[in-house]
Amino acid sequence: MRAIKQLRHDFIREFWRGLLVVWPIVSLLLLFMALLGLAVGELEGWPVGDGLYFSFVTGLTIGYGDLVPRLGLARCLAMLIGIAGIVMTGLIVAVGVHALRKVLEDQGIH
Repeated sequence: MRAIKQLRHDFIREFWRGLLVVWPIVSLLLLFMALLGLAVGELEGWPVGDGLYFSFVTGLTIGYGDLVPRLGLARCLAMLIGIAGIVMTGLIVAVGVHALRKVLEDQGIH
């Protein structure tokens, strides 16, 4: 039981260390997604909160929810939001895989 807790602790430490490395990229992607969401909201006549909500629902690849853009330009921007979300998710998953691999190698588990 102690070994599992130690592995978990080491994984979390390595994950945060890796996240600090990619944080500038992740934060730029988040900003990009927010700005695109505001643009979509402006085009569609939505309130600011709805534009941001739409951006992160779309960017986290949850998909369209209760807000759906009707204009062609807004739909193109939504595709860019989705791509940025996929890139961000991929970065975070890569950090997690790297952290797990490093912890397992350090423990001699292959």
